[in-house]
Amino acid sequence: MTMATLNILSPSPMTNSLFNITNYSRTYHNLYYNNINIKSKHPFYPNDTQFTVISSLFSQAKSNPSLKSSPMPTHFSKSGSGCSWLQENSMHEIDAAGTGRKQRQSCSAFPTKPAEISSVQDLFEFICSGPLIEKLGLTPEKIAESVDKWIAYNSYLSRLFQLNELYLTIPQKARFFHYYIPVFLWCEDQISQHRSKFKDGEDIPPLVVCFSAPQGCGKTTLVFALDYLFQKTGRKSATLSIDDFYLTAEGQAKLREEHPGNALLEFRGNAGSHDLQLSIETLTAVSKLNKQGEMSCIKMKLPRYDKSAYNGRGDRADPSTWPEVEGPLTVILFEGWMLGFKPLPPEVVKAVDPQLEVVNKNLEAYYDAWDKFIKAWIVIKIKDPSCVYEWRLQAEIAMREAGNPGMSDEEVKDFVLRYLPAYNAYLPTLYSEGPNGSDPEHLLLIEIDEGRNPF
Repeated sequence: MTMATLNILSPSPMTNSLFNITNYSRTYHNLYYNNINIKSKHPFYPNDTQFTVISSLFSQAKSNPSLKSSPMPTHFSKSGSGCSWLQENSMHEIDAAGTGRKQRQSCSAFPTKPAEISSVQDLFEFICSGPLIEKLGLTPEKIAESVDKWIAYNSYLSRLFQLNELYLTIPQKARFFHYYIPVFLWCEDQISQHRSKFKDGEDIPPLVVCFSAPQGCGKTTLVFALDYLFQKTGRKSATLSIDDFYLTAEGQAKLREEHPGNALLEFRGNAGSHDLQLSIETLTAVSKLNKQGEMSCIKMKLPRYDKSAYNGRGDRADPSTWPEVEGPLTVILFEGWMLGFKPLPPEVVKAVDPQLEVVNKNLEAYYDAWDKFIKAWIVIKIKDPSCVYEWRLQAEIAMREAGNPGMSDEEVKDFVLRYLPAYNAYLPTLYSEGPNGSDPEHLLLIEIDEGRNPF
């Protein structure tokens, strides 16, 4: 079995002196263990002749002060911010340009001791123990053949979240090796299948991959990580959220006036509060970025929404602040809490909440606006919609304790209550039948627990 060697791009400043060689695979293996004689306990695990170890590099890593663990910060909130795997509150959401699109900024919080994975063999077995491995058809043999890629992807993610890859905690390793990297590999496989359907010379539209998941369960962070991995591996990607297609403040006010007393349509969120024409225009245009014959310019701006406008009521961001993307694109990552919801018989939704009847009627137009553009689906399943309240409350408490504006506990409760009827009505069908118009061959269902970890 031949192990390919991956050369990766510019090393992070933290490890620059250590990674100044081209054979990244051999280097990284030495940083993980200081034992040349690896004894394989797995039939598919590469033997020691396939992993050349330079143990002196491990000694360098241990003696390099910049790589040793730093004292834990003392200002972290015990409540967490939705990213407990990142040392509780080590990553905060910021709105860099007032666009309402949250970006991730993390502080370099290293644990006081390294995770208990001391060899490549341990790492290999750790990967194989992941809950998504069997579901994705990733056999131990396939993992062994591509373990260099797993290691490189872990390095990229560690840099993205400003973590020291030599001192990841077990939850951090699990988040990367058991969740983000397997999902990335699934997306790569979907892209390969998509591109194989076209002949040489044909324009290949970007694959639209959907992430349907309730609020607070980590889908935005997952998309953020995948987008970065695509960039680092030479893929051009773009990200969209259903939030980007909310009505303007004026349009939302009109919707509220048309349905007085309906709490589900008083504010943005439920079906009816989106500009579906803008959705169609955007998804159509971004899908054609690769067709140079039809478009004189292969650049376009993607809409964004400013949730902070009008004291939190929100409004569409000024187009001058919208990010610009340039084709040809390989993949579009499209995320939202209600993607794939199917309209139900009126008596079903009325039994959940009478106010949901008009929302259900509005939902009939959403397939043509969103779902028909999606060719690959990732559905993140939760056990109980009440988790949404707990996750949102954690995030708001953390924001308040950090000195940032945040909703009160009562405001959080009111906010979540406007979404719970839709969750209770539509999630059972989404989980049992799949998203509206989805193909089971291009659908990945991931179940997560209260800690947002797949199982």
